[in-house]
Amino acid sequence: MTDTPILHVDMDAFYASVALRERPDLLDQPVVVGGRGRGVVLAANYVARRYGVHSALPMSRVRRLCPRVVVLEPDYATFITVSASVMETFREVTPVVEVLSLDEAFLDVRGSTRRLGSPVEIAERVRSTIHDEQGITCSVGVARTISVAKVASRRAKPDGVIVVPPSEVTSFLHPLDVGDLYGVGEKTRALLHRSGLRTVKDVAHTPLDALQRQVGVHLGRHLHDLAWGTDRDELNASTGTREPERSMGADETFGRDTDDREVIVRELLRLSARVAGRMRAAGVVGRTITLKVRFSDFTTIARARTVPEATDVTVEIHRTATRLFDALGLRHQRLRLVGVRVERLVPRCTVHRQLALGEPDPGWTEADRAVDRATRRFGSAAVRPASLVVGRP
Repeated sequence: MTDTPILHVDMDAFYASVALRERPDLLDQPVVVGGRGRGVVLAANYVARRYGVHSALPMSRVRRLCPRVVVLEPDYATFITVSASVMETFREVTPVVEVLSLDEAFLDVRGSTRRLGSPVEIAERVRSTIHDEQGITCSVGVARTISVAKVASRRAKPDGVIVVPPSEVTSFLHPLDVGDLYGVGEKTRALLHRSGLRTVKDVAHTPLDALQRQVGVHLGRHLHDLAWGTDRDELNASTGTREPERSMGADETFGRDTDDREVIVRELLRLSARVAGRMRAAGVVGRTITLKVRFSDFTTIARARTVPEATDVTVEIHRTATRLFDALGLRHQRLRLVGVRVERLVPRCTVHRQLALGEPDPGWTEADRAVDRATRRFGSAAVRPASLVVGRP
């Protein structure tokens, strides 16, 4: 078992990065996302941060710090959509995901290393997938406990990975300011500084009873654990902002942009099989099937269709996704990414499929169940549709 199983993945300037996907002309300019007039900053890109601009700063103050700043209106629908895709990427790596917000989460990859490699390899895989599929970057901290992973991801920004093995925890943490510890806010930092405790090392080497007399029993114990990197190392996937999944989906970025319908339809089959398999494993079915396509210029559109009966059958999901693609009527427009999502999920046990009188049962449900049994026993590559045996684009 790995000694650094916890990943903290944090999107880099999430709201600004998503907004700038549609404005590549602004990449080298200071940009903030937020309300105009008397509003505040929701996020600032790294160029704007050089001027001292940061989130929650009043816009009037931003104008004084950086007169040439560009202000973009927040598009919350897009933020939520991108966040959902990012979280989907996390859950394809491991089911043990503790979501903190729209743009960050902890992942426990203990059960994924045999399939995907070491934690740092998994971190690089996650970063690459998010960059390719969403056009944004993220930073990852890899450690034994959640607080060290969180501090490491912050130090890795932007667009980096830092691994902190257990043997290096103290050398990594102890030179830092106490305010760099996970969960230590400005008030606690100021209180510790007034007590002469400025670095993490100062806190670590203060006797526990003395520390508790200064800041309280509970906080003293917590700070002591943080300073030695001995805090929580088990995730609770039911905490944070995660809600029961109402949809499941998967995206894929092509190795090169393509307008080849055969290649695109084959990828839609691969994605449909992936999504349907996850739905069957979760015991859910859905009626609304959504197709997402992203063009070479990062323009993204989505189309949805609600089918008469809820399904978890690969062939039915793929058929609907293909019809949605054909209905777009694209002519030599090259695609960077396609995605398939099934929405309005409900427990399978609440839905009873009714065949029309005289309609033969094609047997696809049983075929899918047989594929599931084979893949559980022999791996995901054991059984695949014949059209997917050919090389990927």
